[in-house]
Amino acid sequence: MTITRNIRIGFCLLMFPFCCITAQEEYTWEMGGAIGGSFYMGDANNSSPFKDTGIAGGFVARYLLNPRMAIKSNLVAGVISGDTRSFKNMYPNEEYAAFKRVVFDLGAQFEYNFFGYGIGNSYRGDRRFTPYVLGGLGFTFAPKCSATVFTVNLPVGVGVKYKVAPRINIGCEFTTRFSLSDRLDVTQKKGLQLEDPYQIKGKGWKNKDSYSFTVFFVTYDLFPRCKECNN
Repeated sequence: MTITRNIRIGFCLLMFPFCCITAQEEYTWEMGGAIGGSFYMGDANNSSPFKDTGIAGGFVARYLLNPRMAIKSNLVAGVISGDTRSFKNMYPNEEYAAFKRVVFDLGAQFEYNFFGYGIGNSYRGDRRFTPYVLGGLGFTFAPKCSATVFTVNLPVGVGVKYKVAPRINIGCEFTTRFSLSDRLDVTQKKGLQLEDPYQIKGKGWKNKDSYSFTVFFVTYDLFPRCKECNN
Protein backbone atom coordinates (compact mmCIF):
# COMPACT_ATOMS: atom_id res chain seq x y z
CA MET A 1 0.00 0.00 0.00
CA THR A 2 2.85 2.35 0.87
CA ILE A 3 4.56 1.67 -2.47
CA THR A 4 1.31 2.28 -4.39
CA ARG A 5 0.72 5.53 -2.50
CA ASN A 6 4.25 6.72 -3.23
CA ILE A 7 3.75 5.93 -6.92
CA ARG A 8 0.54 8.00 -6.93
CA ILE A 9 2.25 10.94 -5.20
CA GLY A 10 5.17 10.76 -7.62
CA PHE A 11 2.80 10.68 -10.58
CA CYS A 12 0.97 13.75 -9.28
CA LEU A 13 4.21 15.65 -8.85
CA LEU A 14 5.30 14.63 -12.35
CA MET A 15 2.00 15.65 -13.96
CA PHE A 16 1.44 18.87 -11.99
CA PRO A 17 3.24 21.16 -14.51
CA PHE A 18 1.20 19.69 -17.36
CA CYS A 19 -2.02 20.23 -15.42
CA CYS A 20 -1.12 23.89 -15.06
CA ILE A 21 -0.28 24.23 -18.75
CA THR A 22 -3.66 22.79 -19.71
CA ALA A 23 -5.45 25.04 -17.21
CA GLN A 24 -3.76 28.13 -18.62
CA GLU A 25 -6.48 28.15 -21.27
CA GLU A 26 -8.69 29.59 -18.52
CA TYR A 27 -7.90 32.94 -16.94
CA THR A 28 -9.38 35.04 -14.20
CA TRP A 29 -9.16 38.50 -15.81
CA GLU A 30 -9.39 40.29 -19.17
CA MET A 31 -8.06 43.82 -19.56
CA GLY A 32 -7.90 46.12 -22.55
CA GLY A 33 -9.24 49.16 -24.36
CA ALA A 34 -12.27 50.23 -26.36
CA ILE A 35 -12.96 52.88 -28.99
CA GLY A 36 -16.07 53.90 -30.88
CA GLY A 37 -18.86 56.46 -30.78
CA SER A 38 -21.35 58.02 -28.38
CA PHE A 39 -24.67 59.79 -28.75
CA TYR A 40 -27.27 61.34 -26.48
CA MET A 41 -31.05 61.11 -26.11
CA GLY A 42 -32.99 63.83 -24.33
CA ASP A 43 -34.67 67.19 -24.89
CA ALA A 44 -32.30 68.05 -27.77
CA ASN A 45 -32.69 64.63 -29.44
CA ASN A 46 -35.71 62.60 -28.47
CA SER A 47 -36.20 60.28 -31.44
CA SER A 48 -33.04 59.77 -33.52
CA PRO A 49 -30.50 57.19 -32.29
CA PHE A 50 -26.91 57.77 -33.47
CA LYS A 51 -27.64 61.40 -34.34
CA ASP A 52 -24.64 63.74 -33.76
CA THR A 53 -22.43 60.79 -32.85
CA GLY A 54 -19.18 61.81 -31.17
CA ILE A 55 -16.00 59.89 -30.41
CA ALA A 56 -15.73 57.64 -27.35
CA GLY A 57 -13.01 55.49 -25.84
CA GLY A 58 -11.66 54.08 -22.61
CA PHE A 59 -10.61 51.05 -20.62
CA VAL A 60 -12.40 47.80 -19.73
CA ALA A 61 -11.65 44.95 -17.34
CA ARG A 62 -13.52 41.70 -16.83
CA TYR A 63 -13.41 39.32 -13.90
CA LEU A 64 -14.26 35.93 -15.39
CA LEU A 65 -16.55 33.99 -13.07
CA ASN A 66 -16.91 31.06 -15.49
CA PRO A 67 -17.24 30.55 -19.28
CA ARG A 68 -20.75 32.00 -19.26
CA MET A 69 -20.56 34.82 -16.72
CA ALA A 70 -18.31 37.79 -16.02
CA ILE A 71 -18.29 41.04 -14.08
CA LYS A 72 -17.01 43.94 -16.15
CA SER A 73 -15.83 47.38 -15.05
CA ASN A 74 -15.30 50.31 -17.37
CA LEU A 75 -13.95 53.84 -17.48
CA VAL A 76 -15.11 55.44 -20.73
CA ALA A 77 -15.26 59.03 -21.97
CA GLY A 78 -17.50 60.16 -24.79
CA VAL A 79 -18.60 63.34 -26.56
CA ILE A 80 -22.36 64.00 -26.66
CA SER A 81 -24.17 66.86 -28.40
CA GLY A 82 -27.56 68.02 -29.59
CA ASP A 83 -29.32 70.90 -31.36
CA THR A 84 -33.03 71.75 -31.22
CA ARG A 85 -32.96 73.80 -34.43
CA SER A 86 -33.61 70.62 -36.43
CA PHE A 87 -36.87 69.97 -34.55
CA LYS A 88 -40.18 70.22 -36.40
CA ASN A 89 -41.91 71.25 -33.17
CA MET A 90 -40.64 74.47 -31.64
CA TYR A 91 -40.04 75.04 -27.95
CA PRO A 92 -41.87 77.90 -26.17
CA ASN A 93 -41.17 81.37 -27.65
CA GLU A 94 -39.44 79.66 -30.60
CA GLU A 95 -36.26 79.44 -28.56
CA TYR A 96 -33.56 76.92 -29.41
CA ALA A 97 -30.60 75.41 -27.66
CA ALA A 98 -27.48 73.55 -28.74
CA PHE A 99 -24.86 71.86 -26.60
CA LYS A 100 -21.73 69.74 -26.73
CA ARG A 101 -19.85 68.25 -23.81
CA VAL A 102 -17.74 65.32 -22.62
CA VAL A 103 -19.15 62.74 -20.22
CA PHE A 104 -17.07 60.29 -18.17
CA ASP A 105 -18.63 56.97 -17.28
CA LEU A 106 -17.43 54.69 -14.48
CA GLY A 107 -19.43 51.56 -13.91
CA ALA A 108 -19.74 47.82 -13.42
CA GLN A 109 -21.96 45.36 -15.24
CA PHE A 110 -22.83 41.70 -15.03
CA GLU A 111 -22.38 39.92 -18.37
CA TYR A 112 -24.07 36.69 -19.43
CA ASN A 113 -22.77 34.81 -22.48
CA PHE A 114 -25.26 32.84 -24.54
CA PHE A 115 -22.57 30.19 -25.13
CA GLY A 116 -19.71 28.99 -22.98
CA TYR A 117 -16.77 31.16 -24.05
CA GLY A 118 -13.27 29.82 -24.47
CA ILE A 119 -10.78 27.64 -26.33
CA GLY A 120 -9.75 24.10 -25.48
CA ASN A 121 -12.89 22.91 -23.69
CA SER A 122 -15.09 21.90 -26.61
CA TYR A 123 -16.21 18.79 -24.67
CA ARG A 124 -18.38 21.06 -22.52
CA GLY A 125 -19.61 23.18 -25.41
CA ASP A 126 -17.32 26.23 -25.13
CA ARG A 127 -17.00 28.34 -28.28
CA ARG A 128 -14.66 31.01 -29.61
CA PHE A 129 -17.66 33.26 -30.41
CA THR A 130 -20.62 34.28 -28.30
CA PRO A 131 -23.23 37.03 -28.07
CA TYR A 132 -23.96 38.38 -24.60
CA VAL A 133 -26.22 40.70 -22.63
CA LEU A 134 -25.29 42.98 -19.76
CA GLY A 135 -26.74 45.18 -17.05
CA GLY A 136 -25.39 46.99 -14.03
CA LEU A 137 -24.84 50.30 -12.28
CA GLY A 138 -22.63 53.26 -13.06
CA PHE A 139 -21.75 56.88 -12.39
CA THR A 140 -21.74 59.77 -14.84
CA PHE A 141 -19.48 62.80 -14.49
CA ALA A 142 -19.79 65.74 -16.88
CA PRO A 143 -17.32 68.58 -16.16
CA LYS A 144 -18.56 72.12 -15.76
CA CYS A 145 -20.03 73.98 -18.69
CA SER A 146 -22.80 75.91 -16.98
CA ALA A 147 -22.71 73.41 -14.11
CA THR A 148 -20.93 70.16 -13.30
CA VAL A 149 -23.15 67.08 -13.41
CA PHE A 150 -22.54 63.99 -11.28
CA THR A 151 -25.24 61.36 -11.30
CA VAL A 152 -26.05 57.65 -11.18
CA ASN A 153 -26.85 55.72 -14.36
CA LEU A 154 -28.30 52.33 -15.21
CA PRO A 155 -26.43 50.65 -18.09
CA VAL A 156 -27.99 47.92 -20.24
CA GLY A 157 -26.73 46.50 -23.49
CA VAL A 158 -25.74 43.70 -25.84
CA GLY A 159 -22.52 42.63 -27.47
CA VAL A 160 -20.54 39.95 -29.26
CA LYS A 161 -17.04 38.69 -28.54
CA TYR A 162 -14.58 36.47 -30.38
CA LYS A 163 -11.41 34.80 -29.09
CA VAL A 164 -8.87 35.23 -31.90
CA ALA A 165 -6.11 33.56 -29.86
CA PRO A 166 -5.92 31.76 -26.49
CA ARG A 167 -5.36 35.10 -24.69
CA ILE A 168 -6.69 37.72 -27.13
CA ASN A 169 -10.34 38.77 -27.41
CA ILE A 170 -12.08 41.20 -29.75
CA GLY A 171 -15.69 42.32 -29.78
CA CYS A 172 -18.33 44.95 -30.33
CA GLU A 173 -20.76 46.28 -27.72
CA PHE A 174 -23.75 48.60 -27.67
CA THR A 175 -24.92 50.01 -24.33
CA THR A 176 -27.33 52.71 -23.19
CA ARG A 177 -26.83 54.56 -19.91
CA PHE A 178 -30.12 55.77 -18.42
CA SER A 179 -29.13 58.58 -16.07
CA LEU A 180 -30.93 60.15 -13.13
CA SER A 181 -30.12 63.64 -14.36
CA ASP A 182 -31.95 65.93 -16.78
CA ARG A 183 -29.02 68.36 -17.00
CA LEU A 184 -26.59 66.60 -19.32
CA ASP A 185 -27.82 68.89 -22.11
CA VAL A 186 -27.63 72.09 -20.05
CA THR A 187 -24.42 73.89 -21.02
CA GLN A 188 -25.54 77.53 -21.22
CA LYS A 189 -26.67 79.91 -18.52
CA LYS A 190 -28.93 82.02 -20.74
CA GLY A 191 -31.67 81.20 -23.20
CA LEU A 192 -33.64 77.98 -23.44
CA GLN A 193 -32.85 75.61 -20.59
CA LEU A 194 -33.22 71.98 -21.67
CA GLU A 195 -33.47 70.77 -18.10
CA ASP A 196 -37.24 71.36 -18.23
CA PRO A 197 -38.25 73.30 -21.36
CA TYR A 198 -41.97 72.54 -20.98
CA GLN A 199 -41.99 72.96 -17.19
CA ILE A 200 -43.03 69.34 -16.73
CA LYS A 201 -41.26 67.72 -13.81
CA GLY A 202 -40.39 64.04 -14.01
CA LYS A 203 -39.76 61.69 -11.12
CA GLY A 204 -37.34 58.80 -10.96
CA TRP A 205 -36.10 57.81 -14.44
CA LYS A 206 -38.90 59.69 -16.23
CA ASN A 207 -37.91 62.60 -18.50
CA LYS A 208 -34.21 62.08 -17.78
CA ASP A 209 -31.26 62.14 -20.20
CA SER A 210 -29.53 59.04 -21.52
CA TYR A 211 -26.45 58.40 -23.64
CA SER A 212 -25.15 55.41 -25.52
CA PHE A 213 -21.80 53.90 -26.47
CA THR A 214 -21.05 51.73 -29.48
CA VAL A 215 -17.50 50.50 -29.11
CA PHE A 216 -15.06 47.94 -30.46
CA PHE A 217 -12.77 46.42 -27.85
CA VAL A 218 -9.60 44.36 -27.60
CA THR A 219 -8.69 42.61 -24.34
CA TYR A 220 -5.89 40.36 -23.15
CA ASP A 221 -6.32 37.48 -20.69
CA LEU A 222 -4.34 37.68 -17.45
CA PHE A 223 -3.71 35.54 -14.36
CA PRO A 224 -4.14 31.84 -15.21
CA ARG A 225 -6.63 29.83 -13.21
CA CYS A 226 -4.45 26.79 -12.48
CA LYS A 227 -6.36 23.71 -11.38
CA GLU A 228 -4.78 21.38 -8.84
CA CYS A 229 -3.82 17.92 -9.94
CA ASN A 230 -6.16 15.45 -8.23
CA ASN A 231 -4.87 12.13 -9.61
